[in-house]
Amino acid sequence: MRRRSRSRRTPERSDRPQVVAHRGSSHETPEHTLAAYVRALDEGAEGLECDVRLTADGHLVCVHDRNLRRTAATMGLVSTMSLAELDELDFASWKNPWSELDDESPTRDPVDGKVLTLRKLLETVADYDRHVDLAIETKHPTRYGGLVERRLVDTLADFGWDRAGSPARIMSFSLNAANRVRRLAPELDVVMLVDKAHHWPVLRPLVGDDWIIGPGVEELRDHPGLGKHLVRAGREIHVWTVNTEDDLQVCLDLGVAAVISDRPGYMLELLGG
Repeated sequence: MRRRSRSRRTPERSDRPQVVAHRGSSHETPEHTLAAYVRALDEGAEGLECDVRLTADGHLVCVHDRNLRRTAATMGLVSTMSLAELDELDFASWKNPWSELDDESPTRDPVDGKVLTLRKLLETVADYDRHVDLAIETKHPTRYGGLVERRLVDTLADFGWDRAGSPARIMSFSLNAANRVRRLAPELDVVMLVDKAHHWPVLRPLVGDDWIIGPGVEELRDHPGLGKHLVRAGREIHVWTVNTEDDLQVCLDLGVAAVISDRPGYMLELLGG
């Protein structure tokens, strides 16, 4: 019998979902920067979510988009650039482009705007003074295919986090990617992300019985049958991106195990701390 995934709810918090910071505390702070993750930890986030892409010289970096137009104001592609080239870019100014003209805007450390490597994020979590989970999404399609998951598992292995008891779980919208992770690291939890409710009937016979399911909150709201089916099937549910009180209530009504939010501090406040 295959193992069931471990619940994200600790015994003392069985009445509420785990709060996971989506790309860090990204509502207020530039996403995927170290500053965003430090802020999320300061706010009490119990997990950190990140997207990873592979650079041309083989480094995993925390960047959502395949191109850099939105977050670094350049036409380059992550997959065609080296880590050194990415390190020359500013990944923070887009969030507040008028800050230099605002006398009341806080001074920003240039380091806060540097590209964040997955290894640096893992080191931050490893050195933190309390347990923090990691929800790591691999982005597909990519020119590197399965090399992304292989590099990811190898990097987790450097921390001893490629086995049972790891704080990391791997997420993807790609069924091939999730299967690949399960082959490379059979004891790691995997999350099958679901973009559209009508995709679930196709995915249902293909995913493992112990896989976590990750639907978007809008799909749960617009298609309530999806959540009801997942609950009846006994699936552990992690929901993205939960940013409002109404979003959270949808998740609480279903008894989900984790909510992934741009506003982790606000979610924790709504949940009572």
